[in-house]
Amino acid sequence: MEHITTPKVENVKLLDRYTNRKAANGTLYLTATHLIYVDASTDVRKETWILHHHIVTVEKLPLTTAGYPLLIHCKNFHVAHFVIGQERDCHEVYTSLLKLSQPAKPEELYAFSYNPKVSKESREIGWKLIDLKVDYQRMGIPNNYWELTDVNKDYEVCNTYPPEIVVPRAASKAVVIGSSRFRSRGRIPVLSYLYKENNAAVCRCSQPLSGFSARCLEDEQMLQAIREANPGSPFMYVVDTRPKLNAMANRAAGKGYENEDNYDNIRFKFIGIENIHVMRSSLQKLLEVCEMKSPSMSDFLTGLENSGWLRHIKAVMDAGVFLAKAVKDEKASVLVHCSDGWDRTAQVCSLASLLLDPFYRTFKGFMVLIEKEWIAMGHKFSHRCGHLDGDPKEVSPVFTQFIECVWQLMQQFPCSFEFSERFLLEIHDHVYSCQFGNFLGNCHKEREDLKIFQKTHSLWPFLLQKKQELRNPLYKGFTAYKELQPNTLPFSFQKAFKQEFQCPSLPGSHSQVRDFLLLCLSACSGCYSWSG
Repeated sequence: MEHITTPKVENVKLLDRYTNRKAANGTLYLTATHLIYVDASTDVRKETWILHHHIVTVEKLPLTTAGYPLLIHCKNFHVAHFVIGQERDCHEVYTSLLKLSQPAKPEELYAFSYNPKVSKESREIGWKLIDLKVDYQRMGIPNNYWELTDVNKDYEVCNTYPPEIVVPRAASKAVVIGSSRFRSRGRIPVLSYLYKENNAAVCRCSQPLSGFSARCLEDEQMLQAIREANPGSPFMYVVDTRPKLNAMANRAAGKGYENEDNYDNIRFKFIGIENIHVMRSSLQKLLEVCEMKSPSMSDFLTGLENSGWLRHIKAVMDAGVFLAKAVKDEKASVLVHCSDGWDRTAQVCSLASLLLDPFYRTFKGFMVLIEKEWIAMGHKFSHRCGHLDGDPKEVSPVFTQFIECVWQLMQQFPCSFEFSERFLLEIHDHVYSCQFGNFLGNCHKEREDLKIFQKTHSLWPFLLQKKQELRNPLYKGFTAYKELQPNTLPFSFQKAFKQEFQCPSLPGSHSQVRDFLLLCLSACSGCYSWSG
C-alpha cells in the first residue's frame, strides 16, 4: 500500500472509446492488487476490476472539457479510458499505477499474497496435479531407446532445464555433458514427444556453438543416438526455426547451425520464423490498427497487412505442420532449435504435439503440454511477459502467438478440442496476471529458488473447477480425430469481423470473460490474405 497516495477518487468517468454512448460515472478505488471502478450511473452495481500486473502502459492525455483523461492499456488487450475531475487526483493515480504495475522484486507479485483460503494439503495436491512422468509413461518411456534420467538433478548440465530430462538410452553421461558444452546455454537435445506408432521423435535443443568450422564429437554422437532410436528411418531432420540470414549472423559470434558434413544422415532445414523483436513490433502495429476509431476497409486491411502478424502466425503453423508430417508420414525423427531453444522451439514443438496427439487437445492434456514444453523447458515467462520492471527488449508475445495458433486450429477442427476459446483466454490472462505461481520466473531452477511450490498456488486446479463452463459443446471425444492436418494456405486463416473492427473496452464485471485476445488478434483475419 506504500505506493497508494489516493485510494479513492469520486466522480470519475469511464468512456466507451468506440461508440457515442454516454460515459459511465462512478468511483475509482486503488487497492494493493487491483484498480476497481464502481459505476454509480446504473441501478445495478457494476464493477470493473483491473489487476495491476495486467497494466502495460498508463498515459495522461491532454486536458479536455470533461477533465483529465487517463488511458490504461493492459497486457491482455483490455483498454480503459478514465476522465478524472481534478489534476492532482489524476496525477496521483497515474503515479501510483506506474509503481504498482511494475514491481521490482518477485516477492511483490500477486501470487505471493493471493490467498484462495484452501488448506496447505490442497495447495500441495494442486501442484502435483500435472505429473510429466505420467505423460512420458503414456508415450511408452522408458523403453529400449529412451530413458528419463536425473543427469541434470543439480543443474550441472543445464540450469534452464528441469532436473529430469528424456535422452536416448545410448547416450552416456559423458556424451550428454560433452554435448551440453557445445550447445548454447547448455541446452542439449532432449525428447519433446515420441510418436508411438512408428518410434519417430520430436526433440529440441539450442543452437550449436559451431561458428564457421568448430565441431564436437559428443554432440555428433548425441544426434546419432537420436537417429538410431528410430530404427525405422535411415535419416533424421534437423530444423532451425530461424531465418537463414539470422542463423548465419550467429556464426560470426561463434554459434550458428549444424554442418551436414559433420553429422551422419541428417537433413537440415531452415523454417524462417522471425525473432522476438520483430514479433513485438508486429503486435504493436496490430494493436494500433485495432484501436483505429473508424477505419475504412482499405485502411484497416492495409494496416493489418503491414503489421505482418498473420504472416508470422502462418510461419509458426507451417513449422508445426512440417514437424507433424515428417514424424507421421516420413516416419523420421526431428530435432528442432532456434537460438536458445526457449521461444520459437517451444511454439513449434507444442504445435506438432497438438497435431499428432489428441490427448493434448483435452483439458488435462493441454495443461500437460504447457507444463512440459513451456514451463519445464524454460520459456522465459518472466522476461517475455514483463512480470517485473526490466529490459523492455526482452518482452515479446511468443506465448500469445502459440495461443493464437491453437485458436486457428480450433476454427478448422471445431469438434477436436475438449475446451473452448474461453479456456485459452483464461490461460492467457493468467500468464500475465501473476495470480498463480506456474508462470513466474524463467525456468524450473528459478521457481525452486523462489519457493513457488511452497508459497503460491497452481492455476490448473482453479481451471478444472471451471471445466463445465469452459467446455467445447461440439467436442466429439478423444478418438474422433487422431492426427490433424490443417490447411495453412492464407485463406484458411479466417474469422468473421466482430464489432466492425473495434477492440472492445473493459467488461462490466470482474467475472465476465470477453473475447479480448481473439478479437484483437484473430477476429480481424476474416476475408484477409497476405502476399508471399
